[in-house]
Amino acid sequence: MKTLTKELQATITPEMALNLLKEGNHRFMNNLKANRNLLEQANETSDGQHPFAIILSCIDSRTSAELIFDQGLGDIFSVRIAGNIINEDILGSMEFACKVAGAKIIAVLGHTKCGAVKGACDHVEMGNLTALLSKIQPAVYDEQTELENRNSSNDEFVEKVSVINVKRTVHAIVERSPILKEMLTNGEIKLVGGVHELVTGEVTFYEN
Repeated sequence: MKTLTKELQATITPEMALNLLKEGNHRFMNNLKANRNLLEQANETSDGQHPFAIILSCIDSRTSAELIFDQGLGDIFSVRIAGNIINEDILGSMEFACKVAGAKIIAVLGHTKCGAVKGACDHVEMGNLTALLSKIQPAVYDEQTELENRNSSNDEFVEKVSVINVKRTVHAIVERSPILKEMLTNGEIKLVGGVHELVTGEVTFYEN
């Protein structure tokens, strides 16, 4: 697998970038790995990086974007925060990744059995975590199909809230970043949401 250069990055379209993520996830699910020399990639990217994607995912130890999408050094920007929520700093990072560094796709990646989502479903309050979970709360209220046991004991409720949370984050990126919105309008980048199934490893994408 070649290390991404500026020239190679320039040939990747937003749609191709999505396919690269899908192909990498397929390899992960089948316990296959692209042939790459990570030390060589470290040396080849030491003077500059040209990732094709930026991925916002949860801090969950089982949800490493580099592994889930079988990517090497210099391939993706990875942003991780509990509950894959958005804030001003993360938006700024995304703007840098796309507008300055040339990334072609933004992916918001949630996952099944998410502890942060469960915490939001249970209305947990604890220190600074309270403010973080409050950003997931709207997804809890938006979920209207589960009428009973609207808490973490209801697995189906949790997973539905996870999907809504991903879609809300995707929407917030467009609403809160004029730079990224313009790039999307011009077809320079693609924005997708997805959920990683912990058991199978499969990522299901939700395209806009």
